[in-house]
Amino acid sequence: MSNPWVVVVATVAIIALSAFFVAVEFALLGAKRHRLEDAAPTSRAARAALRSSNELTLLMAGAQLGITACTLALGAITKPAVHHWLTPVFETWGAPLWAADVAGFVLALIVVTFLHLVIGEMAPKSWAIAHPERSATLLALPMRGFMWAFRPLLRWLNALANRCVRAVGVEPVENVEGGGQDAATLRHLVEHSANVGALEASYRVQISGVIELETLTVDALVPTEGRPTSVPATATAADVRAASARSGHLRILVQNGSVVPKVVHVRDTLLEPDDRPAGELARPGFVLASGTTVHAALARMRESSEQLAIVMDGERFVGVVTLADVLRRILPSPEEPAPVLVG
Repeated sequence: MSNPWVVVVATVAIIALSAFFVAVEFALLGAKRHRLEDAAPTSRAARAALRSSNELTLLMAGAQLGITACTLALGAITKPAVHHWLTPVFETWGAPLWAADVAGFVLALIVVTFLHLVIGEMAPKSWAIAHPERSATLLALPMRGFMWAFRPLLRWLNALANRCVRAVGVEPVENVEGGGQDAATLRHLVEHSANVGALEASYRVQISGVIELETLTVDALVPTEGRPTSVPATATAADVRAASARSGHLRILVQNGSVVPKVVHVRDTLLEPDDRPAGELARPGFVLASGTTVHAALARMRESSEQLAIVMDGERFVGVVTLADVLRRILPSPEEPAPVLVG
């Protein structure tokens, strides 16, 4: 291929294609799955990225196949052309033919390697790592098209690679996990950082409390001292106001003859006559099973705009949990001991 413009255009296209495959590979590894899931309902590209994350080893096979093909194409097209252009230059400088040929070959190899390594691999890798979700969604659809066209070949290559991996006792992973460290790893990292002085004790307590919410269940937050403020089923609006003034609580339980009490907010009684039955102002309580994790409970309470939850163990009333109980767990007062994490 002697036409320099054809060689330049082909080289640019090959390097761009190599950059595409490199970026796809690193983007999907770095992208947070939950962010792709959040964007999936309104983005076709995000849905394509999610599908690729469920075929991780197949996508890696496609990316590696593309990178390898681009490397071979540069070696077959660009390097011989550059070698052909440089050899006469060295001859005009007075070098013998064999020396000019060797110098042209070495310099052509250096130029092609530099272009492929820096522009075709390192630059797109850095971009994909810096913007994983953006690059993953941007490149997902063309990569899915490539995988569709070469799927039989990719499946065969992937099967061979997985067989080699299993031969050394490792089970291949087919999809990308949640995109973050698990609670045990984060817990160990926090404790280690505090022990070596890289993390202040106050921050350790707060971060540890947040990590604990993934495994802590709501029954562990139910206060052990005293019982929740409640009034009987025959109580009136005046009784609710009196109970609130006595306890300082704004939400009062109303016993209604069933296991699960109702809840009345004191503000709902302020404009009511003193003899108005409290049961008429109460509403069904927001119920959580005792084994619900605090993290899941917070999500459900936020969705329902609830500040108080009634904790039940089957048919047994356990107690109530409020958002204030969760905050006290995360941000204990100075006189309270820091929560102890159990590995």
